[in-house]
Amino acid sequence: MALNYVWLGFFLIAFVVAVFKSVFLQDTAIFGDIMNGMLASAKTGAEISIGLAGIMTLWLGIMKVGEAAGMINRFSKLVYPFFSKLFPQVPKGHPAMGSMMMNFSASMLGLDNAATPMGLKAMKELQDLNDKPDTASNPQIMFLVLNTAGVVLIPTSVIALRKAAGAANPADIFVPTLISTFIAFIIGMFTVSAYQRINLFKLPVLVFLSGFAAVVTGLYYWVRHMPAEKIGPTMSNLGGGIIFSIVILFLGAGIIKKINVYDHFIEGAKEGFQVSVRIIPYLVGILVAISVFRTTGCMDYLINAIASLFSWMGFNTDFVPALPVALMKPLSGGGARGLMIEVMTRYGADSFQGKLASVIQGTTETTFYVLAVYFGSVNIKNTRYALTAGLIADFFGLLSAILLGYLFFH
Repeated sequence: MALNYVWLGFFLIAFVVAVFKSVFLQDTAIFGDIMNGMLASAKTGAEISIGLAGIMTLWLGIMKVGEAAGMINRFSKLVYPFFSKLFPQVPKGHPAMGSMMMNFSASMLGLDNAATPMGLKAMKELQDLNDKPDTASNPQIMFLVLNTAGVVLIPTSVIALRKAAGAANPADIFVPTLISTFIAFIIGMFTVSAYQRINLFKLPVLVFLSGFAAVVTGLYYWVRHMPAEKIGPTMSNLGGGIIFSIVILFLGAGIIKKINVYDHFIEGAKEGFQVSVRIIPYLVGILVAISVFRTTGCMDYLINAIASLFSWMGFNTDFVPALPVALMKPLSGGGARGLMIEVMTRYGADSFQGKLASVIQGTTETTFYVLAVYFGSVNIKNTRYALTAGLIADFFGLLSAILLGYLFFH
């Protein structure tokens, strides 16, 4: 219901603002601009969904091979001690465990093209356990919120954009970004656990968090003295190498098990196009609502109001120019990326505002997009508290990014 109210709010608030601009400010182009934006966003939503078909076809085919070869089941057993605490309603050995692990791994490596199909596969498998098909289950909500607060070990795309913008050290945002995105992940995990009354203070969870902290620390020391221009390509190569190695592992396991690898690939691949078509209405709906809200200037009004509030309270407002990135990222990844570039162009890539915008871009996630696509893929209508929990994680990720920005760069 929360997503329903937010979606309606975008349209109703935008309509009131548009009427005010048209009547009192004599803006004769506002409604034309709104309609052009709506049509363009609808086209974009359909193009994204259809463009996803090829990627979905590939990865769902590979996942089917891994499932038939028994590798997904092995991955499930590997992560069960930790995942069993987060997803107590998912049985031991269920393929959803392996699919979720593959999704999180691809996300952390920054491989969105692989992460999304694996995530949609996990949602379908979790839906098989759902006794209320139109209502999000506890495991689905936990999975979705952890996705919206996903940890990316190296923000390679942000580093690349900073390099293109002329930053002296494009990778200087690496440490604060890593810390803030990890905080968002932890907050998301504990928020959902509070809703579901899950006790996370157990050995497997503490071991995971300690191990992850060790990986983050090791990664930091590895790239600390690496030339900035080599970080992006090196991490991209590492991530691609890991994922491709898993593909070869699945195929090799299929050969050893003497299954028809190609037939299983085709069987899984057939699901890809169906899922891509199924999510079109959900994606178009959310993108059109966002377009209406932006076109009428509501986003700008919100940012100016926040700036005025903090200025009135006597706080430093140097962070305000980076806020558009934070407010846009839960709605649109592409829009937030464009706003980050705009901030760096206006203030400089090495300015406080430019660096903070980069940290925010690497920290927060496209919450509305993820919820629309993932829930839409399994026809979930009642998302319960998923949006609330996701936005809580986003808020603390943003707050951490701002505080760390002041600590590192101000």
